Amino acid sequence: MHTITNPAIDRMRNNEAALGMIVRLSRTAEIAKVAAASGHDFLFIDAQHGPFSLETISDIAQAAVAEGIAGLVRVRGSADPDIGRILDAGASGIVVPDVETAEQAREAVMAARFAPLGRRSVSGSYASLGFRPVPVGEASVMLNTATLVVCMIETARGMDAIETIAAVEGVDVLHLGANDLLSDMGMPGQFDAPEFTALKNRFFEVCGAHGRWAGFGGDRDLGRQKDAIARGARFVTTNTDLGYLLQAASAKTASLR
Repeated sequence: MHTITNPAIDRMRNNEAALGMIVRLSRTAEIAKVAAASGHDFLFIDAQHGPFSLETISDIAQAAVAEGIAGLVRVRGSADPDIGRILDAGASGIVVPDVETAEQAREAVMAARFAPLGRRSVSGSYASLGFRPVPVGEASVMLNTATLVVCMIETARGMDAIETIAAVEGVDVLHLGANDLLSDMGMPGQFDAPEFTALKNRFFEVCGAHGRWAGFGGDRDLGRQKDAIARGARFVTTNTDLGYLLQAASAKTASLR
């Protein structure tokens, strides 16, 4: 029987941090090779902010899987009508932004998972299975197991509902969007503010209590990223492809000047 795995899930199941590169600039599959070569476990293809076509998303996601890393896609929201198509096209999972209610979390699960957990439509073949003729019952179980569903908590309203969101069956990761949450709190960029530290503490506690993997993103400070991992973050976005390019290019030119 053909089997599939999700490297990000495997890493987290080993109680290690899965590290992901956000893809916002690149339009070709080569970025998957760069991410794999630099030690990342997944790509975070940003279809919420990046102007990607479904064909480009499919190419990059499938290239990621071929390189031994997961190809995840941040969709436009829990009601994004393309969730099923994105997964059929070879994505290893979805990242859902701005989840503020348990209903939105359930909507994402319904779209991303086959019955009995969800209502994802059954197709005749799947890119994730190499288009092999796998019986529907087997394919549904394998894909449900290997598909990662990530709900982003990015607002004060989302934090208020975090207990009920975390309780939704079928959600794997709660991902703290630090930048957006601070902006929503009227404190943009204040990553060390006591109010934000208190929210982070509660976030990690809730994830642990409900058996959900904790994610951490939006804060590129290495020290704070390490601290989040030490406190339990197991799904961590390191930087964007654009951020890495600008960082290295700026350091080089500054040195030469």
